[in-house]
Amino acid sequence: MPDPKTPPDKANPFTSVPVEITISVGKARPLIGDLLQLRENAVIPLDRRVEDPVELYVGDKLIARGELEELDGPQKGLLAVRLTELADTRAGQE
Repeated sequence: MPDPKTPPDKANPFTSVPVEITISVGKARPLIGDLLQLRENAVIPLDRRVEDPVELYVGDKLIARGELEELDGPQKGLLAVRLTELADTRAGQE
């Protein structure tokens, strides 16, 4: 068992390994013919509204849901996600 006084990165070397999180904001199901006709500035409607929750994935595993936000201050204009629900990542593991 790691010593609680040891910084997390010393207790577990995996804590400093970066992971990529994919944020899913919606899906579209256009016809191939419609895709072939797409041009610059075309709009593809999604199956969700702006205020609907987004889903966060690591690989194909759902890890959380949240709400999109726009950052203020020095990072003004960047998108962020405020977590509203954590998925049960233990499901199916025994």
